[in-house]
Amino acid sequence: MLKRTLALTAGLALSLSAVLAQAAEVLKVSAIPDEAPTELLRKFEPLGKYLQQQLGMDVQFVPVADYPAVVEALATDRLDLAWLGGFTFVQARLKTGNAIPLVQREQDAQFTSKFITADPNVKSLADLKGKTFAFGSVSSTSGSLMPRYFMLKDGIKPESYFSRVGYSGAHDATVAWVQAGKVDAGVLNASVWQKLVDAGKVDTNKVKVFATTPAYFDYNWTVRGTLDPALAAKIKKAFLDLDPANPEHKKILDLQAASRFIETSPDNYKGIEEAARAADLLK
Repeated sequence: MLKRTLALTAGLALSLSAVLAQAAEVLKVSAIPDEAPTELLRKFEPLGKYLQQQLGMDVQFVPVADYPAVVEALATDRLDLAWLGGFTFVQARLKTGNAIPLVQREQDAQFTSKFITADPNVKSLADLKGKTFAFGSVSSTSGSLMPRYFMLKDGIKPESYFSRVGYSGAHDATVAWVQAGKVDAGVLNASVWQKLVDAGKVDTNKVKVFATTPAYFDYNWTVRGTLDPALAAKIKKAFLDLDPANPEHKKILDLQAASRFIETSPDNYKGIEEAARAADLLK
């Protein structure tokens, strides 16, 4: 009986080891849901295949319901790598104490947000007093935090300045709200705005940009702090090796709206943290 018990215990241990080994061979990746789920997956698929080739392991995209879910998943080691906005990174860094930003796109060092409207009488924020306004997600750096921060610096408190403030949940949704007349104006990430314009998904005869924020740091690819450092280094190298002169690489970069990826560090996001504290979004 004892031998059978020991054999069973050993068998269970081996099975558990096999399961853990298999889990370790899968890189679980996600992204803040700042666009429609189908669009996030479309953008990720070629990148996922590339990472799989470069890392020699399976790469799985794990969709999440909202911005806080990405932070929680990184903090509980249910995700290995995530595409985060600057504010979401700050939240992840504060929650985990060790989340590591690996790379950002070149433009993420000089990112901006665009204020848009379909009202021809709106030429500036001054023309929007008493009108309706839309941010993206409350946790969005470019769709909420930084535009709010710059408005506050100009003496504009959105909740008292506008007649109504709404949160569309995503950048493309903000454009849809403005174009449909659901709100008088809104703000979104400059990259998504340009992508929608280029794809003909916004009527530029109707919807126009009337203001642009000052520049700030934004998106990055972040790994959980408990990830094997050697694997984190391989992931970073894979991103840095993406070459726009290589046609296959360029397809990946284009989908990521990137000219190329560059290294980044936690220090780049101190301004985002200051803005979040100034807006009482961090305690």
